[in-house]
Amino acid sequence: MTITLIVIAILVVLGGFLIALYNKLARQKLVVNEAEADIETFLKQRYDMIPNLVEIVKGYAKHEKETFESVIAMRSKAMAAGSLDEKMGMEKQLSAGIMKIFAVAESYPDLKANENFKELQTSLKGLEENIQKSRRFYNGTVRDFNTVIAVFPNSLIAGIMGYKAMPFFEAAEEEKKNVKIKF
Repeated sequence: MTITLIVIAILVVLGGFLIALYNKLARQKLVVNEAEADIETFLKQRYDMIPNLVEIVKGYAKHEKETFESVIAMRSKAMAAGSLDEKMGMEKQLSAGIMKIFAVAESYPDLKANENFKELQTSLKGLEENIQKSRRFYNGTVRDFNTVIAVFPNSLIAGIMGYKAMPFFEAAEEEKKNVKIKF
């Protein structure tokens, strides 16, 4: 009789552990998905601004057609990217393309004085800050999720349940370089 009670107690504790772990993993995964959706929302806003930016700059810098076309093409590819890894790769290229457009704008004082351009530039700057904040939040949630599924015995159970480590949203190579300031 006591052996039966001990076995039942062990099964109840083990069942409780499995239920608690499953719920924890499910909650963590939902938070990661929410963080990813936040990034997607800000990226969509940026995608929507890019054609306006290109059109404004295009009027001043007609000979930069190749730059504009490549940025629009990158925007289309980024919007069509399926996996997070693909999206991260395209976002790095798109950020570099936007920086090229701003570099082109530096050569045109009339463009820099254009109110629409200033407004778009300010909006994009704020949007980039929000994207960075969202990336940090996403990476924090991914770190927490990956930690939960990496520790023993969670790793055994998480593997059986099909949970895998999530990728971090990494900065583009251009963003990692030191900024050069010239006077």
